[in-house]
Amino acid sequence: MLATSDFKRGAYILVDGEPYVVLDWTVQTPSARGAATLVRTRVRHVLTGSVLEKTFKSGDKFDEPDVDQRPVQFLYESGGEYYFLDQESYEQYTLPTAAMRDVITYLTENAPLKALFYEGNLVSVELPQFLEFEVIETEPGARGDTAAGKVMKPARISTGATVKVPLYIEVGERIVVDTTTGDFARRAKS
Repeated sequence: MLATSDFKRGAYILVDGEPYVVLDWTVQTPSARGAATLVRTRVRHVLTGSVLEKTFKSGDKFDEPDVDQRPVQFLYESGGEYYFLDQESYEQYTLPTAAMRDVITYLTENAPLKALFYEGNLVSVELPQFLEFEVIETEPGARGDTAAGKVMKPARISTGATVKVPLYIEVGERIVVDTTTGDFARRAKS
C-alpha cells in the first residue's frame, strides 16, 4: 500500500478501482486549527490517458495496481494495428492506432520503446526522450541569414515529421531529436 507521503512522479495508485500514475503533487497545509493537511495531485489515467486533478487527505492509503514496465521493440504496422516484441519474453503484442497517437510521429522500425502493461495487457508505449533520425529534406542555409541570432529552418526527417534545425544542418545528416518537445537537440555522433 502507498500513502500520500510516498507520492512521487511516476508512482502508480488505484483510486476507486481505476489505475492512475502521479504526474505532480503538492502538500497544502491549512491555517485553521484542526483542519486536515491536503495533498493536491495531477494524475493520468493509465488506460484512457486523461489527466485529472485530485485532492486527498494526508495519510490516505492506496493500493498499487498490477502495472509493469518492460522494454519492447517496434516491429511493424499492419491494418491499423502496431506490433511490438517484448525484449524479455519475446512475445508479440499489438496496439491499435488510437493508442499510438502520441508516438507515431517519431516511430521507426526496430525502435526501442518502454511498454506499460496493466494486468498483463499492453496499454501504451513510450518513446525514449532522444532518438536519432536522418534529415531527408531541407533548404540550404545561406550565409548572412544569422543576423537575428539562432535562426532555424524546417527539415523533414526519415519518419516524415518536420523539425526545426539550425542553418548548418544539411540533407543526409543524422540529428538527435527530443521526442517530448519535437525540438532539435544536437547533431548525431558519427
